[in-house]
Amino acid sequence: MLKKDSDNPDIFGSALLDYHSNDYTEDITVISSLTENDEIPVPYLFRAYTEMPEIEQTALNLTVGKTLDIGACAGSHSLYLQEQGIDVLALDQSKGAIKVCSKRGVHKTSVSDILDFKEGTYDTLLLMMNGTGIFQRLEYTQNYLKHLKELLNDNGQILVDSSDISFMYEEEDGSYWRDASRDYYGEVTFQIKYKNQTSEAFDWLYLDFDSLEKESVQVGLKCEKILEGSHYEYLARLTKL
Repeated sequence: MLKKDSDNPDIFGSALLDYHSNDYTEDITVISSLTENDEIPVPYLFRAYTEMPEIEQTALNLTVGKTLDIGACAGSHSLYLQEQGIDVLALDQSKGAIKVCSKRGVHKTSVSDILDFKEGTYDTLLLMMNGTGIFQRLEYTQNYLKHLKELLNDNGQILVDSSDISFMYEEEDGSYWRDASRDYYGEVTFQIKYKNQTSEAFDWLYLDFDSLEKESVQVGLKCEKILEGSHYEYLARLTKL
């Protein structure tokens, strides 16, 4: 989720609380610097394991030990892991999201930005639904990875998914265009809208696997591709070198 201050509305939290309270009337609108407006269907954020894409199911199946679910949203991943006997903590910046996690039965929760979170170490760090997005920009990636490494037990793992969005820049003649104002093509700026509220603009990073591997090695992490999807998405596992 995006970084918030007192003037920035908790869009996801509001939508999740409405849905959980049976007050679902509309979805979240996404305004992108790269493409046309899109929508996030709020019911999808409450999906069960059987409704999740293969990459998410694979990551959950690989999750072991004490786990931190980063960007937990409505808690769907945390709830499944909890049901499997995993000791999981749901973490999100959104107070509303964490309130919904608790209402749905997640036992352990925390409201915090990941860079401010320093409570213990973990066997698995889980970053799903384009988990590299929280890095914001390529130049910040190593700072985030260093912090995640500090939260990792010696034999622990970071499970993170992302997508290579270079295909979105391809022209009909096979050539590619680039946004000269961006340092890296996977950097996108979003705003999100729900009912009568609109968030401030925030940066979100789609990171191709080769770039993730390069940045990981620079901070002492091994990066392994676990699964590649049919539409440029992938699941990676990061471990200490």
